[in-house]
Amino acid sequence: MKEYDFYIVPTPIGNLGDITLRALEILKSVDLIACEDMRVTQKLLNHFEIKTKCISYHKFNEKERLRKFIEILKTGQKIALVSDAGTPLFCDPGSILVEELRKHNFSITSLPGANALATFLSQNAREKEDFFFAGFLPKSQTQIENILIKYQNTNIVFYESPNRLINTLEIIKQARNNPKVSIGRELTKVFEENVTATTSEIISHFTQNTLKGEIVGMVYQKTSENEEINLEEKIQKLKKKNFGAKEISIIISELYGINKNEVYKRILDI
Repeated sequence: MKEYDFYIVPTPIGNLGDITLRALEILKSVDLIACEDMRVTQKLLNHFEIKTKCISYHKFNEKERLRKFIEILKTGQKIALVSDAGTPLFCDPGSILVEELRKHNFSITSLPGANALATFLSQNAREKEDFFFAGFLPKSQTQIENILIKYQNTNIVFYESPNRLINTLEIIKQARNNPKVSIGRELTKVFEENVTATTSEIISHFTQNTLKGEIVGMVYQKTSENEEINLEEKIQKLKKKNFGAKEISIIISELYGINKNEVYKRILDI
């Protein structure tokens, strides 16, 4: 098997049995493991009786670690990068490091393995394969609304924390007229849950049940039925602002990606 200087190694997102044989082999063979939280990684290593030395590498010290890692790699030693759970560089530190290592011509490879995004999507049916991955949604309501508008014609997948989920769902409900949403939490764990329903139904479900664990969500793309309802609503709002039919058709076409002739015809029908 070809050897590399730097390995990006996925770790289980809940079930320890999901780690691959190759991941275990690499973690045992490298000289150093760069990890997000040493306490979390040490539990994993102890479980599989791996004695490799660890060093912390997280978003607060990643720039400081660059020089140290480069010095270590120049001596011929090997380094593996892991996050607390899942695949590094997916909403986890690593991009700055990988970019810098490539500048210094170190060889890099990434192992396949556990990933919350892929695990979630594989159990949620979708009409189309394309989707927009938003990572952790921004805290600003306006920024979330902008994402919902910009990517309304594709599925939007996002990560969210338990303490913010209800508020985020409320924003989605208002901005997209109560769309269909899927929420997955505690994936691969004992209390795994995956719920698909309207946004209001999911808000009600999680308001009545304890909400814990890592969360992945998806806002489904607009259906023609929802688009029709929202389109009429937008037209009426602009009419109240005294915009003419041609102006309204241009505005809605630009904002929502709907053919302006279709909008114009709809205005005349109202």
